[in-house]
Amino acid sequence: MGAKSKHETRVSMPADCRIADVGELHTQLKGALGSSQIVLDGAAVDRIDTAALQLLVVFQHEAKKRERHVQWAGASVPLYDAAGQLGLMEALALPAKKPA
Repeated sequence: MGAKSKHETRVSMPADCRIADVGELHTQLKGALGSSQIVLDGAAVDRIDTAALQLLVVFQHEAKKRERHVQWAGASVPLYDAAGQLGLMEALALPAKKPA
């Protein structure tokens, strides 16, 4: 594992990523906007709702506005499925889904 630059912030999304539980995620995302490099890890997401996806879309928009680089370290099948159903793959800048 390489050394982390002080300019990179990693945000790990919780397994249960629904409106009742996204307060902490919102706080982490808000704090991450201070970094030039932001890594989102959605590999652990088991459940996600529209509100959480909307939060991620707003975050992506804000990061782009501030010229922050956002990349995904991982995305779970439920995250892909939910984003796909709502047509948010591009808005979330999710990487192409790897074949099983």
